[in-house]
Amino acid sequence: MSKTEAFVKLPDRSPPGSSVGAIAWTRQNLFSSATNTLTTILFLYLFYLYLPSFLDWAIFSANISGSDRSICDANKAGACWTFIKVRFDQLLFGLYFAANPEQIWRPTAALSLFALILVPLVIEKTPHKKWLMLFLLTIYPIIFIVLVYGGFFGIPVSNTTQWGGFLLTFALAFVGIILALPLGILLALGRRSEMPIIRALSVTYIEFWRGTPLITILFMASVMLPLFFPSGVEFDKVVRAMIGITLFQSAYTAEAVRGGLQAIDKGQGEASMALGMGYWRRNIFIILPQALKISIPSIVNTFIALFKDTSLVSIIGLLDLLNMSQTASRSLDWNGYDIEGYLFAGFIFWIFCYGMSSYSQSLEKKLDTERRVE
Repeated sequence: MSKTEAFVKLPDRSPPGSSVGAIAWTRQNLFSSATNTLTTILFLYLFYLYLPSFLDWAIFSANISGSDRSICDANKAGACWTFIKVRFDQLLFGLYFAANPEQIWRPTAALSLFALILVPLVIEKTPHKKWLMLFLLTIYPIIFIVLVYGGFFGIPVSNTTQWGGFLLTFALAFVGIILALPLGILLALGRRSEMPIIRALSVTYIEFWRGTPLITILFMASVMLPLFFPSGVEFDKVVRAMIGITLFQSAYTAEAVRGGLQAIDKGQGEASMALGMGYWRRNIFIILPQALKISIPSIVNTFIALFKDTSLVSIIGLLDLLNMSQTASRSLDWNGYDIEGYLFAGFIFWIFCYGMSSYSQSLEKKLDTERRVE
């Protein structure tokens, strides 16, 4: 046999285009059954009816020029994004920084630093991620307080009761997340503890806070919490809201972590005990890493709910992003442009909620050690 005859060209056995790629995805997800096909056709018809008019209102006929509502009143066929442009500082940073434009660099620098830290964390091959995460959880909150609140290095103190917009939403959610997670882990461990007193206290705490609406907790934190401290000791209203949100969120985080702990086989703990590992080493190095991996969807779900529930702080007179948009659109200068304000606030909420959801899914795939190689 010659060398040319030894290398016979094999037939192409790649999968057909109908079983992989866009065609296969469309067939499996949109037209896999009669019900899915009818639903897809219905939504396509609704998009055909309403999407062109919405795009015309929101983009093609929209108003963005000018500095007052006169151009919007003259052309009411499109959205008035001029309102968002004029009130942009107020919607993002609240009344204090909108009234003091020379101080806007402070929240801008704080939020920009957060973005600069966050971007490397979501890139898979970034080196030294653990140090960036440690910096975000320990040093960044101090920088945030110094920049936004002030009182250090000659930076004037800002009135926290005039914080608002996205700045307040971010501050409440960030503090609630970084404090509720470790507290929730301790509560989950306490609920599964073999010590009756620790277990009873943990169960009482979790069930109490889970059984109380957040709006009630915020009201009690604003009105009742100062009564438990000596006279002359006052807590800032924003700090009181942070305390209430943290206590509430920690109970839900504890239940999410407990679900992961219950999914761990008892043999894991027994094997670590056989190796002579104590309670804390066993949980920190063996049990908790596996439980937290399992609990990622539930934990992130509670974080997303917390980010959206920050709008409830309006009950104690604080104006988050949603309520600031509503307040600004009902002022005398811009009364009647509520839709634009709600769409802007909804878009910001969607960006962050979708970002947390997408990152949790990528983290699940990265930590999934049971994937099959097909």
